[in-house]
Amino acid sequence: MRPILLLVLVSLSCSNEKKSEVKNYDVDSYQVAFLIMDGVYNTELTAPWDIFEHTKYREGIKKMEVFTIAEHRETIRTSEGLNIRADYGFNDSYPPIDILVIPSAESHLSSALTNKALLNFVRAIASNATWVTSHCDGVFVLGAAGLLEGKYATTFPADLTQFAERFPKVKVVHDKIVVQDGKYISSAGGAKSFEAALYLTHLLYGEKVTQELAQGLVLDWSEEMVDSQVFVKED
Repeated sequence: MRPILLLVLVSLSCSNEKKSEVKNYDVDSYQVAFLIMDGVYNTELTAPWDIFEHTKYREGIKKMEVFTIAEHRETIRTSEGLNIRADYGFNDSYPPIDILVIPSAESHLSSALTNKALLNFVRAIASNATWVTSHCDGVFVLGAAGLLEGKYATTFPADLTQFAERFPKVKVVHDKIVVQDGKYISSAGGAKSFEAALYLTHLLYGEKVTQELAQGLVLDWSEEMVDSQVFVKED
């Protein structure tokens, strides 16, 4: 009987595992969720994270509170080998998401595009979020979720042709590093993820704050960058 009792105890322990509770957050801040998974690329995750986190040091603006979310609240391993434990899982209670950030991951050209839980989560969040941003191949997830049909978008330069072939109803922009169509912002990724994140702060806070954020991270930024490197769909 002892082995049977042990199985019952293990079963009860697993069934009573608690979900992550919503952490205290400032209702007057933008709640920014970074969608992560195994194989996420460091730069597309940390570049916008750095920019948005530094809004806390600016006075007189609506600051950003950033957190990570994954399909399950567990440790994921980035493509470059960092281990990160997600703050929330899809089935947890989490803050209302104002801005969804989708950094590129290794599976964004393969298994992620058929992951029903992932795509349903992205669709649900995108329906209410103020902004939805992707870096590098993160835009493939938005395409697979059916959110970019008839819209303009871009991705990692080497994957532009594949993106256009896979999603023929998306209007692919080949010669800009950032593309905005309504609340959707896609970008080329890599180190240009900094510029893409600064572009969003430019929209939210204006030029002065964006310059301060860039200077704080020793980055180059100018309003001319918007004219030369950003495509914006005109209403």
